Amino acid sequence: MIYFDNSATTKAAPEVVDTYAKVSANYWGNPSSLHKFGEQAFNLLEQSRQQIADLLGVKLSEILFTSGGTEGDNWAIKGTAMAKREFGNHLITTEVEHPAVHNSMEQLKQLGFEVTYLPVDENGRVSAEDLRAAIKPSTILVSTMAVNNEIGAVQPLEEIAAVLRDFPRIHWHIDAVQGIGKGLADKIFNDRVDFVTFSGHKFHAPRGIGFMYKRQGRKLDPLMAGGGQERNLRSGTENLPAIAAMAKALRLLLDNEAVKVKRQREIRLAILHHVEKFPNVTIFSKDLPVFAPHILCFAIAGVRGETIVHAFEEHDIYISTTSACSSKKHVESSTLQAMKIDDGIATSAVRISLDEHNTMAEAEEFNRVFDELYTQFAKLN
Repeated sequence: MIYFDNSATTKAAPEVVDTYAKVSANYWGNPSSLHKFGEQAFNLLEQSRQQIADLLGVKLSEILFTSGGTEGDNWAIKGTAMAKREFGNHLITTEVEHPAVHNSMEQLKQLGFEVTYLPVDENGRVSAEDLRAAIKPSTILVSTMAVNNEIGAVQPLEEIAAVLRDFPRIHWHIDAVQGIGKGLADKIFNDRVDFVTFSGHKFHAPRGIGFMYKRQGRKLDPLMAGGGQERNLRSGTENLPAIAAMAKALRLLLDNEAVKVKRQREIRLAILHHVEKFPNVTIFSKDLPVFAPHILCFAIAGVRGETIVHAFEEHDIYISTTSACSSKKHVESSTLQAMKIDDGIATSAVRISLDEHNTMAEAEEFNRVFDELYTQFAKLN
């Protein structure tokens, strides 16, 4: 099997599964309990938090645990709206965000907030100049992704940071679900960002666990009231086995990160340079430094994306249409629409997404199968 759908989810690492099982078996106490089993659980919870903070170069108090990227995005956006509503009601995001961001913004619009959606260029990237022009005295939040989940475009985070340094009271949230472990930490953890959200199952941790970086001193209201866990910001008994497993997964991910990123870039380029030679192929993730090393999006004219996906599946190769969150709903790519790509081509788009375990041999097999399928599709057309 060749698995090229890592932006949808990754396989949990064996060491991570082992950690999950051991913590489940040996640390069953509630971290909020006063007895020794509770204290043991609390200590492991904070050790996991410290490990994540150390790996990312931030303070322990700046790491908050969530159930994943969707909750983190909702929390950063709605928590800011509630915490800062007395200062303004204007939010800024982009036309190419994940539904967790877009739909949160739309919910807030129903509550009277104003939302500006920044347009993107032919590479799916926003303009820092457009951002500056969109800012108003009532602006309280800017929310941008680090890496687009559909085509892999890396947003100009350094340029956005430069603009927002002139507006220190505006919260800036980065959805970095697709950006962790891809050589982008310096861009993501800049001196201006306030909130960054991550999802464990994107880097070989269990599903249903994630974390948020919250800059110390920034106001954020909780979404869930209850027992006051996570410094009174996210109530609910902590999922300790998944948290410890996620800390392990992050350590494994960031070990030799530069070597892993280089290998993914080389595999991506091997596929890109092969498929771009065919006349009916359109590449959306071009070979530019503005694209992440692990995502390649392309289309074969006249063949719907789901047809391409299932054709490769017959050869035990797993790719996806542009987003796992919309593929079964037959929703067209919001990113390609925002890039003004013709619908006839956009509906043919598919995505390859790599991780550090993919190999050049897999890329060569993909290219061989691609040649075979392309010939079949040409006959059908």
